[in-house]
Amino acid sequence: MFNKKNHHTSLFPDQAANNSQTQGKPLRLSPTSGLNLYNDCTRCFWLHYNGRVPRPRGIFPSLPGGMDLVIKDYFDEYRGALPPELKGRVKGELMPDLDLMNQWRNWRTGLEYRDQDRNAVLFGALDECLVHEGKYVPLDYKTRGSAPNDGDSERYYQTQLDSYALMLQANGYPVADFAYLVYYYPERVGENGAVKFNVHPVELSLDARRAKNTFEEAVDLLQKPLPNRRESCEYCSWHKNMGAFSL
Repeated sequence: MFNKKNHHTSLFPDQAANNSQTQGKPLRLSPTSGLNLYNDCTRCFWLHYNGRVPRPRGIFPSLPGGMDLVIKDYFDEYRGALPPELKGRVKGELMPDLDLMNQWRNWRTGLEYRDQDRNAVLFGALDECLVHEGKYVPLDYKTRGSAPNDGDSERYYQTQLDSYALMLQANGYPVADFAYLVYYYPERVGENGAVKFNVHPVELSLDARRAKNTFEEAVDLLQKPLPNRRESCEYCSWHKNMGAFSL
């Protein structure tokens, strides 16, 4: 008989700070898989890092990743300037230093923010960066099937962009108070299968302090007991419903 109580205490300990910090290694969080998960559900975040129980992962489509690589190569043709479709629509010019940009694009060599007191690191990889009036402007491109809805940019990507601002500041780069998301979504298919994309830039305000506060709260949470389930979290709901069954 399946023992729910024993299963709960063995897989989901209520006390545990079973993360790398307890072993002397810095805890490493990214804006996307770390802080966004924390914002979405603190319980899933805790289980991912302390319980080593990540959310189930579905099949990830390869098209967005392929588009990102193509867009990166395209942008690199305009170092120190702007692609024609962005002229007059964004402030600044593409960062001229391609070698440095390529370092920032790689999560292994990219920017980091270190919190020595918490023994934790925030790390990430930028898609792109502009320079406007001597300040750095994070830019991230997104490929999707249609135009973004009002509020989607702030809801899904604000923490990511704020984190880039925090990491840039921590490494001595002055940051503007705004950033850009550039959406690419298909309009039509033309001759020989050529797909025409709409290009839609969205400007968002930046606040590195928001990212710093979120990062600190997320790291501190991992030293606390397992949070309660979040009613709006489909993963928590699934686990709760599965707990009603005995095997």
